[in-house]
Amino acid sequence: MRRRLLLVPVVLFVAALPVLAQTRHVRIVQTNSGDDSIDLIDPASNAIVGEIHGVPINHGAAAAPDGSRLYFTSEAEKVLAVVDAKTRMITKKIALTGRPNNISISKDGRFVYVGIVSDPGAVEVIDTTTLERVKSIATAGGIHNVYVTPDNRYVLAGSIAGKKLTVIDAKTNQPAWTLFSEGIRPIAFDTNADGSTKRLFVQLSEVHGFAVVDFAQRKEVGRVLLPEIPEAQRDKGPFNGAPSHGIGITPDGKTLWVASRPNHMIYVYALPDVKLLGGVPVGGRPDWVTFTPDSARIYVATENTGSVTVIDVPGMKEVTKVKVGPSPKRNITAMLP
Repeated sequence: MRRRLLLVPVVLFVAALPVLAQTRHVRIVQTNSGDDSIDLIDPASNAIVGEIHGVPINHGAAAAPDGSRLYFTSEAEKVLAVVDAKTRMITKKIALTGRPNNISISKDGRFVYVGIVSDPGAVEVIDTTTLERVKSIATAGGIHNVYVTPDNRYVLAGSIAGKKLTVIDAKTNQPAWTLFSEGIRPIAFDTNADGSTKRLFVQLSEVHGFAVVDFAQRKEVGRVLLPEIPEAQRDKGPFNGAPSHGIGITPDGKTLWVASRPNHMIYVYALPDVKLLGGVPVGGRPDWVTFTPDSARIYVATENTGSVTVIDVPGMKEVTKVKVGPSPKRNITAMLP
C-alpha cells in the first residue's frame, strides 16, 4: 500500500512532462528598424515580455512553424539572423549577397526566402536544415517584399524599382509569370476553399489604395481607392512613395484591413465583396499589420510614433497602444515557447 502511494505522484509527473514541453504562447513579434532591437508582445496583457538584440536595422521577420526559431534580416550587416526562440539569442548570421528587405518562410519551415533590394535584385533561398544559402533567384529589380502563398506552391516577389510582381514556382525555384508595371508594396492573400490562392490584394507605389488580382487568371480585375479626408487634415508625409503601406486579412477570412498613412487610419473591408465597413484612427503613420490567431485583435505598427496600436477586430475600436522601440515597422504573429 505504501509503495503504491509513492508511485502514483511519480506516474502523474512523468505523464505531465510532454504536455509542459509542448506549451507555446501567442506572441506579436515587432521589429524596430531604428535600432538593433525586436520586441515580443503578449496579446493577453499587451505587455512586452521579451526582447531580442543584435540585429541592426532589422527589417524582415519570420518564425519557424514549430516555434523553435525566429529569423530576421539586418540591412546594416546584410545577413539573415537566426534566433533561438527559447533563449532569444542569435545562434547564427547567414551572409547574403546584398542588402535585404522582407522575408517569408515556407509552410513546412524548410526554407526562408529573402528579398534582396540591392541591384540587380534577387530572392535568396536559405535551407533551414543546414542554415546555408542554397540558391539566389534573379529578379528584374530589387525585391522589397517576398511572400509564400498560403498553399506553399509559389513565392511572390515584389519589386519597387523593377515595377514588377514576380511569381516563382516553389518546387523549381524558377519564375513562372509576372504582373504589373508599377512598384509593388505589401500583399494580402484571399484563398479558395481548398487553401489555394484566390485573390491578391496588392498595394502599389503612389496609390492610396490597392489592386485586386485574380490569381488563376493572372490579371488585375479591380482597384479600390481608400477614402479621402479634407486636405487640411492630411499628413503630408514623407511616405516614401507608399501612401498605403500595410494590409492583411483576418485569419477567419472575413475582413480585409488596409493602412492609410495620410489619414492615420486603418480601413476595414468585408469579404468576399470588398465592401467598406469603416475605419479606425491609429494616431500615426501605419506601416504593417498582424492579427491574433483567433481574429480578435489586430496590431498596427505606427513607425513615426514608436508604438503599436491594438484594435478590437469585431468592435473596430482601439484597445490600447504599446510603446516599442524606434521606428517599428514589420510585425508577425508567432507561437513561441
